[in-house]
Amino acid sequence: MYEAFNARDFAAAETIFSADFVSHPLGTIGVDSVVKAWSGLHTRFPDIQVIVEDMVVDADKVAVRTTLHGVLAGAVEDQSPPSMMEIFRVKGGRIAELWGISTLNRSAESSATSG
Repeated sequence: MYEAFNARDFAAAETIFSADFVSHPLGTIGVDSVVKAWSGLHTRFPDIQVIVEDMVVDADKVAVRTTLHGVLAGAVEDQSPPSMMEIFRVKGGRIAELWGISTLNRSAESSATSG
C-alpha cells in the first residue's frame, strides 16, 4: 500500500483494498474513497512520501508506524516529520478495514503559523 501511495499508483488500490473497504478515520467505504484521499494528499503535498518505521503483524491485523516526509515546507529544521499510527484488518489478502491517527494536521498547522 505505501509503495503504491508513494509511486502515485492509484490504480493499484483496486488490488490492495477490498471492494467494501472501511476507513474508520475518514468514515468512508470503498476503494474510490481511498483514491480520493490519496489524490487529495498528493495535491496538497506534491512531495509527500510515507516511510514505514515499524510494522507488526498478528493474524489478520497489521499495525504500522510511519513518518510523512515532504509535507512541512518552510518548517523548522529540527522539527520531527508528522507521523501516523494505523491498524489494518486484512481479509482475503486485501485490506478490509483501517483505523488510524495522524499528527499531520497539527504539524501542517504549526508550520503554517510559525512562518
